[in-house]
Amino acid sequence: MKYRVLGKSGLSISEIGLGTMSIHPENESIGIEIIQRAIELGINFIDTADLYDKGMNETIVGKALQGRRDKVILATKVGNQWKEDGSGWEWNPHKDYIIECVEKSLQRLATDHIDLYQLHGGTIEDPIDETIEAFELLKAQGKIRHYGISSIRPNVIREYIKRSNITSVMTQYSLADRRPEEETLNLLHENNIGVLVRGALGQGLLVSKPAKEYLGHSRDEIDSARITVNFLSRKKRTVAQTAVGFVLNHPAVTSAIVGASRTQQLEEIVQDLNTDLLTESEMLQLREALPAKTYESHR
Repeated sequence: MKYRVLGKSGLSISEIGLGTMSIHPENESIGIEIIQRAIELGINFIDTADLYDKGMNETIVGKALQGRRDKVILATKVGNQWKEDGSGWEWNPHKDYIIECVEKSLQRLATDHIDLYQLHGGTIEDPIDETIEAFELLKAQGKIRHYGISSIRPNVIREYIKRSNITSVMTQYSLADRRPEEETLNLLHENNIGVLVRGALGQGLLVSKPAKEYLGHSRDEIDSARITVNFLSRKKRTVAQTAVGFVLNHPAVTSAIVGASRTQQLEEIVQDLNTDLLTESEMLQLREALPAKTYESHR
């Protein structure tokens, strides 16, 4: 496993991070096994959120990390508030709510600090300065080490770059969704803010799921891209490794966050990831297979 420094944080994190959203309470023992296997494979970045299973996901992560907390960079997210009747959630980026939530996350995660606390979304209408105040206060108190945002919105990302000390931005990026290439990836790289990629497999469309229309791409275009991914993977790497390798090739990207419902999925992605890296010729073929789109809103 290779490691890259996350923005200005000084944190050295694995090129592959584990996202735990697909781990659920009904399969807690399997989830704990996946997390612990990830650590054995050299993955040191674990990402969760208080939204997932109404906080129970954080509890599972906390259990899995007992005796291993010092081996990982632990990240979670805040901002989505469950309704009292449990029917859904509402957006809440206010200072008091963030400060209230961090205490609950710390308890569920069984830790005294969170390495990376992330705003789980965001809109341009938010009280952004108030949100930043909350994160800065928690950082000064030592409850969090760094903070960032999870967003695909260029207008929101630009505001946090201008107004805050964010360490990272988690954003969706893949061969099937190259919209961040237009401006956000380069802008974040120029400002030394780490990029954490989610969705590197394009919802599985680049790997195994049946082709369909996706973010402005036709079903035939998605199918053509997958054919190219498969062609470039033969005898060299798995198709998942090729898809992940595509996003890791961008200089702005620090880590690709992948999910897994079983340990074998993780092992297939991590296995030999450091060998047979994508060549410039292969990268060109991938880019030509599916041209980049641009964001139509939140610009």
